[in-house]
Amino acid sequence: MHMPPLPLSHIGKPRTEALRRALREITVAASAADLLFLEAWESAPISSISATLRASQIRRANPRLAAEIRAELQARSQVGSNGPNEANSG
Repeated sequence: MHMPPLPLSHIGKPRTEALRRALREITVAASAADLLFLEAWESAPISSISATLRASQIRRANPRLAAEIRAELQARSQVGSNGPNEANSG
């Protein structure tokens, strides 16, 4: 039996398009929570052994998604650090 994806309002708000796409396929709240944790971890890693272990396990299970999230967050931070004032200062 195929279950419909969880509504995003039920699981939180993803910050990346990569995670939004992945969540469209998720039907289990715990899986969605893991992926939201991964996105938060990629954005701002927490220095605790349990958080590090959890993030690495989720990354190992979802290497492509982890790479997409990381790339999207890095691209976003580069755009933010090269704001309009810096781009025109050259």
